[in-house]
Amino acid sequence: MEGKIFDTHAHYDDRRYDQDREKILEMIGREGVGLVTNIGSSMEANRATLSLAEEYDFVYAAIGVHPSDTAGLTEADLAWLEENAGREKVVAIGEIGLDYHYDEPEKDCQKRWFRRQLELAAKVKLPVCIHSREAARDTLEIMKEMNAGDIGGVIHCFSYGWDMARTYLDMGFYLGIGGVVTFKNGRKLKEVVEQAPIEQLVMETDAPYLTPEPSS
Repeated sequence: MEGKIFDTHAHYDDRRYDQDREKILEMIGREGVGLVTNIGSSMEANRATLSLAEEYDFVYAAIGVHPSDTAGLTEADLAWLEENAGREKVVAIGEIGLDYHYDEPEKDCQKRWFRRQLELAAKVKLPVCIHSREAARDTLEIMKEMNAGDIGGVIHCFSYGWDMARTYLDMGFYLGIGGVVTFKNGRKLKEVVEQAPIEQLVMETDAPYLTPEPSS
């Protein structure tokens, strides 16, 4: 595995890959990608993610429900997540968190299921993959309230400034860095990458999202 890339966050279950998923997964293995964590985002995506992990040796799974998909979440769904968290190739709970970019689901709904999934991660002793978009203060407050530093994990697609980065780094979290860092307007993220310990930075493609800035 030495010299291979570890993509810590991807979504190869996405419907955009329905026509060529097998071809792409075979190709990335030839192009220097050694391991992939495929990240769940909805109950449907979680099931597809587990299937990919079963089919491909180099694919591992994270299961959880993205804040944008929490409106229909139930305690039965949470029980399913707990049951499947014990599978051998499930390595994290995620992606979970808060997303205030849109008005729905309402914030209280997102917060409730964020707390419940943090509780789940602590119970099953798996790290978390945190999604936080335009919700910096509430995300951090809930994570401190729930002692998320004892759980650990990755702040996916980190997009805040150095002060927030330092707080998460001090809590023991890793920062997920993707294609956004290549954009000309990514100055704030570039400053974070320059100052953060390289040991606490992880590479993520978020495929098929967050591509690097086009070269032309």
